[in-house]
Amino acid sequence: MAPNTHSEGIEHAAGHGSDVFPPFDPAYFPSQIFWLALTFLALYVLLSRFVLPRIATTIEERRDRIADDLDAAAQAKAEAEAAGEAYEASLADARAKAHAIAAETRSALDAELADETAKVEAELAEKADAAEASIRVAKEKAFAEVKSIATTATTVVVETLAGVEITDVDAAKAVDKAMKGA
Repeated sequence: MAPNTHSEGIEHAAGHGSDVFPPFDPAYFPSQIFWLALTFLALYVLLSRFVLPRIATTIEERRDRIADDLDAAAQAKAEAEAAGEAYEASLADARAKAHAIAAETRSALDAELADETAKVEAELAEKADAAEASIRVAKEKAFAEVKSIATTATTVVVETLAGVEITDVDAAKAVDKAMKGA
């Protein structure tokens, strides 16, 4: 006869009539506890002797590497700051030298300009003296011509108006006297 219920078929297949799941069956507890303790002990020994020391070593190496990297970064920062300060000092020195060179150049150009100005002023003074001398000569020449014209005019006027003949020497004396009095 065929099994009527589904549960009878499971019991028959399991081979015994117990309704308890085998891992929860108290009859198997001592062997389960033994194997649990043995497995726990094996995992504990494996972890404590091999795995955890390697992890601790790796963590320590990383911590050391990080500390070394931080020290190197601090040193690089200090070197960069020192280089920056050296650069600033060099730049300030270069600026000071540039200002000194500019001041020297400016004073040299001022001296050269003063020399050129003095030369030009001397040339202009010479030209002015020469022009004044030329004007004086031209003035004297003009006065001489004016004196000659005045002397001639005086002679003609006196002869025409007074009817008296006058010499050029007397007319020149009269013109000189009139020019000195004027």
